[in-house]
Amino acid sequence: MGVHDGHRERKKTQYRRCGSEPFADHELLELLLFYAIPRVDTNPAAHALLDRFGSLQAVFAASADELAHVPHIGPNAALLISLIPALYRRAMVSAANSEVILDTRARMGEYFRELLSTEPKEVMYQLCLDAKGRRRNIYRVGEGDVASVSLNTRQIVENAINSKAAMVALAHNHPSGVPFPSPEDRDATLRIRDALEMIDVRLVEHVIVADNDYISMWDSGMMR
Repeated sequence: MGVHDGHRERKKTQYRRCGSEPFADHELLELLLFYAIPRVDTNPAAHALLDRFGSLQAVFAASADELAHVPHIGPNAALLISLIPALYRRAMVSAANSEVILDTRARMGEYFRELLSTEPKEVMYQLCLDAKGRRRNIYRVGEGDVASVSLNTRQIVENAINSKAAMVALAHNHPSGVPFPSPEDRDATLRIRDALEMIDVRLVEHVIVADNDYISMWDSGMMR
């Protein structure tokens, strides 16, 4: 066993015994990279990632192509890192048998912040709820580049009907890091609100996520 093999086993044992709490951000990245970069010290690669992107959140929001251009990070490591947030988002969306209660705007905001904070491009989600705020379905209803996301109002209405929703909440992200609603955000939201009212479904919130934070368009007065 080489010096790096011994170090890896010690780190794995520490994680198994103590969890992530004792680890610094770069040490957790170093541990993750053990599984993509064999038999070499992954500490420089972990530091290079944080130096390049500035935070763990930004590392996991980066695309595989961006990651692969960081020193010490090859295509295998880039793919592994990009899989982590993709799998997390998939798990949050699926959660088929778990009952999720989102009966306040604060809970909706936190739910969407976790779902969208690592999305590298602008996307839109539609959350369908029953009258008590229980999640019935969640749909990815639009995507675009970092400046725009196209919406299909008819699809949003059909999703609400198929889910037997009493309420709908929307959310999208601003990868630019600025969470404030644009005039286009407001116009699209009001158009969807009016369409949903035609089928007796209430649009109760539109959350905008950016820089691991969110803004409620309801609280900002732009949905009234």
